[in-house]
Amino acid sequence: MADKHFQRLHPEQARAWLAERPNALLLDAREARHHAASHLAGCTRLDGRNHERLLMREPKNRPVLIYCYHGHASQTYASMFSDFGFSDVADLIGGWAAIDRQGQLQGPQQAAEVLAGASTLPAPPVAKPVSAVPPALAAWLSAEGLDPTRPEAPGQHGNTPLMHAAWRGAADAVTALLAFGVPLEAVNHDGNNALWLACVNGEPKLIRTLVAAGVPIDHANLVQATALMYGASAGKQAVVATLLDLGANPHLVSQDDFSALDMAASVECLQLLRAATRRQAERATVH
Repeated sequence: MADKHFQRLHPEQARAWLAERPNALLLDAREARHHAASHLAGCTRLDGRNHERLLMREPKNRPVLIYCYHGHASQTYASMFSDFGFSDVADLIGGWAAIDRQGQLQGPQQAAEVLAGASTLPAPPVAKPVSAVPPALAAWLSAEGLDPTRPEAPGQHGNTPLMHAAWRGAADAVTALLAFGVPLEAVNHDGNNALWLACVNGEPKLIRTLVAAGVPIDHANLVQATALMYGASAGKQAVVATLLDLGANPHLVSQDDFSALDMAASVECLQLLRAATRRQAERATVH
């Protein structure tokens, strides 16, 4: 099955695709702990800090295959690489779950072997039914110009419905999307996640909801900027205060080596960040 920008491949198709492209760049869009447990041999993990290097430095004619957990976030990344001019991009339908349906694989896996065996793996004892989109959520998606049948599907600029709801401050929609189980690791074309968009909106309760659900608080985008850096640079005192209270790391730096403290655009944000860095320094001294 093909998209106008990139291909979507089932495991058995991916095996043949890779056999014809021995120099393909393999990218794992899962978290570090899951990548460490099992991954395709020779792959590179997308960690939120290496996107720009890969997008800008890899030859645009080099084939790229991306996989994530279930084949949701990989579509966003595949679209991103296509938009940056890569001519031969594919993602894995079903993600790592389609390869390791029983959760048995450990360590690096040779692509040819594991992809060939994926189609013959026994199915789980009880198949999980595909959940229907609740009517209220489907109505909201439709009203916002999004696909009412695919709450995880990215729209304009690669923003997923969760990102869109966060940006709009639509708390009920955010709650419904989280309850539906949309992927929390998805990023848009700039490498920003749903938490960043919530910080653009500026509602502290929304920020707390997303962090509590598991959206990474210290995720870095294509220029290695975090949500805390954005809040500081925008002079959003409530955003900075909320993120710091939730444990955001004020010491991280962007690709230009600027921290959130360096970017503070208001006295209030500057004071909050100074106090946070001072508290961390004091705790480090005690321990």
